[in-house]
Amino acid sequence: MNYLAHALLAGADEDLRLGGLLGDFVKGPLVPAPRGLSAAVVHGLRLHRRIDSFADTHPAFVRSRLRISAERRRYSGIIIDMFYDHFLAVHWARFAQQPLESFAAGVYALLERRPLPERLAQILPRMRQENWLTSYRQPAAVGRALDQIAVHRLRRSSRLGGAGCELAVHYGEFERDFLEFFPAAMVFAESFRAVGQGAVREP
Repeated sequence: MNYLAHALLAGADEDLRLGGLLGDFVKGPLVPAPRGLSAAVVHGLRLHRRIDSFADTHPAFVRSRLRISAERRRYSGIIIDMFYDHFLAVHWARFAQQPLESFAAGVYALLERRPLPERLAQILPRMRQENWLTSYRQPAAVGRALDQIAVHRLRRSSRLGGAGCELAVHYGEFERDFLEFFPAAMVFAESFRAVGQGAVREP
């Protein structure tokens, strides 16, 4: 899952949501807690990791990854994360009562008022200016985001650039996969959140 999905699946609690959004930026063990992070934020980090593990083994997500062309298959997890944020934005009203625009504004505001890892702090101004979370409704924006990941996050030359074209090839199938997967992910995340913000065990 990417930013939009993790933000929604973290629930309404701001600390959990922050942890969900930090998941791609905080690596390594969570016991002891990374310096400066509260127990609730760490629980959000755990939730992020558990959601990623849940996705990796869910039949619909696995099917989506197998739809990616062989030349880009090694990056299929990254690609499907972005495609599923697209479908979440498209079908937002099915999964959330708050309008997407106001939800996105709340996420940006949360990130602006909390301490962030350096890499996230660096990209936040562009994230907000370009309104990444709502732009995911447009396939072209998803393609641009994947191109940016290929340039800025991968350390060696890759075939990820241009991967946005894969969305059109199996658009209906990806959409059906997402609509099977995401309700199950919501149930999973809600169950995990119910364990309590003070959980200390590693994923």
